[in-house]
Amino acid sequence: MRKIKILLLIIIVGPSYSQEIKNRYYQAEIASPLIINSNYGEFDALGNRSDYWFLPDGLSFKFGVGVHQKKWVAAGIHSGIDWLGSNKLVVVPVFANFRLSLKISQDSRIYMQFGYGKTIGLGRGNLIGDYKKINFGVENEDGLSIYIQVANFGIPYKNLNSVGSFSIGIALTTF
Repeated sequence: MRKIKILLLIIIVGPSYSQEIKNRYYQAEIASPLIINSNYGEFDALGNRSDYWFLPDGLSFKFGVGVHQKKWVAAGIHSGIDWLGSNKLVVVPVFANFRLSLKISQDSRIYMQFGYGKTIGLGRGNLIGDYKKINFGVENEDGLSIYIQVANFGIPYKNLNSVGSFSIGIALTTF
């Protein structure tokens, strides 16, 4: 009983003595992978023309936490889940994220993010690969951004040497 009381005391009182990290950031992203519309410019049976160059091909959610230096340079650990519809594949990347950000006006920044880590394919047996990604985006003063991303999951699947994606998305970063 005494050990339980000591443990509870440490859990309750311990965080009040911990150091506060003031240069931490959190980032949440939602994106949609895109594929080229192979029917662009053609008419369907109802006479409707397909005018879109790209079509959505899934959904991607990611979340990460890390440290930054005055919003210019940041490094963190991120994870998420990606669904690629045309390949019928769901993957979970876990990766280190490195971010460079330049202020282009009083209230906006452009940034570039690099990620490297591991990918695990869900429900497909032994699918593990090296995850690589690069993002280019524009961020406002509130941390809301729009970006494009190119990712390689490093997983050989069906007749592909490696599965990849081109995505467009939005992110919220809090510093």
